[in-house]
Amino acid sequence: MAEQNQKDDIEVVAEGKGNSKLLIIIAVVVIALIGVGAMMFLGGDDEKETDETSEEATAPIKQAPIYHTVETPFVVNFADQSNGEVRYLQIKLKVMARSQAVIDAFQLHDPALQHELLLLFYGQIYDDLNTSAGTKALQQATLDKINEILSTDPTLSEQLEAVYFTSLIMQ
Repeated sequence: MAEQNQKDDIEVVAEGKGNSKLLIIIAVVVIALIGVGAMMFLGGDDEKETDETSEEATAPIKQAPIYHTVETPFVVNFADQSNGEVRYLQIKLKVMARSQAVIDAFQLHDPALQHELLLLFYGQIYDDLNTSAGTKALQQATLDKINEILSTDPTLSEQLEAVYFTSLIMQ
């Protein structure tokens, strides 16, 4: 009987070791699942970041802006539109592009651009230009008119990006 008690004792001890091995295995599996879950959770953000990075890499990098000042101011007389009062509009402007080729084309077509812009400015209504919305509309119309003229140049694939009024005087 003493032998049986020892076997029982040994078996009990063996079961205890088996339980601790089982607990260790379960703990390792749980830790592994937590690690996999964390990797999936954090890894999803990495995939999005790599997608955004690849989109940024495929998008063209914008060149530095190049500004050109139009030296001669545009002066327009509004005598016909202002109830016989003599009214003037003077505009100084700068243009901005991201390619020297666009600035060169702007300088090449300067006489045509000045002619078209004078006609555009003369066609404005004095009272409409007294509002910021009217001034913004004139600025956009100026950009559109310049790009329309530059689009006739077959060697040019880009356009001006902006027109800035550096001085706008109305009397």
